[in-house]
Amino acid sequence: MKTLLIVLGLLAALVGIVAIAAIGSYNGLVNRSQAVDAQWAQVQNVYQRRADLIPNLVATVSGAANFEKSTLTEVTSARASVGQVKLDPSKAPTDAAQLAEFERAQGQLSTALSRLLVVAERYPELTATGNFATLQSQLEGSENRIAVERGRFNDLARDYNSAIKRFPAVIFAGMFGFQPKAYFAAKPGADTPPEVKFDFGSKKP
Repeated sequence: MKTLLIVLGLLAALVGIVAIAAIGSYNGLVNRSQAVDAQWAQVQNVYQRRADLIPNLVATVSGAANFEKSTLTEVTSARASVGQVKLDPSKAPTDAAQLAEFERAQGQLSTALSRLLVVAERYPELTATGNFATLQSQLEGSENRIAVERGRFNDLARDYNSAIKRFPAVIFAGMFGFQPKAYFAAKPGADTPPEVKFDFGSKKP
């Protein structure tokens, strides 16, 4: 009888330890998931900040005589395409295909904006204006901030994805809805966020 009580006591202690570990693991996953979602919201914020600069940028550039209309059309079309990709701004995506579509649309907008600024270099009267210089600086800051926030999001998403695969979380993660988070694809040579600088106003030596 005494032996049975000892065995039952050990089993109860083991169950208690496992339960405590499971609760701690669950709480840790909740915290990690919330951190990823919060960082995703920040990524959305910096992308939106860039998008908000575009109408004023297009209006400023449109004022230049004979500015290439196709370049402006490319920017406005790319911005419209971004708006068609619907993702929840408050919850990090779990669908890698959806995130890839979002990334493609944002990448096309980045390319269109870069091309617009290159074309603008051919119009000294435009690049010399204070409004254009301000927008150029703001866009430069937005691009750099996007790179930083994307990197932080990827780090948090990878940490969360690793956590749901570790014991004991791997036992109950799926049961409680902890699905892997999608993250941005790494670009070749993108070990560190690039510093974006559009210095079209400086004279070449």
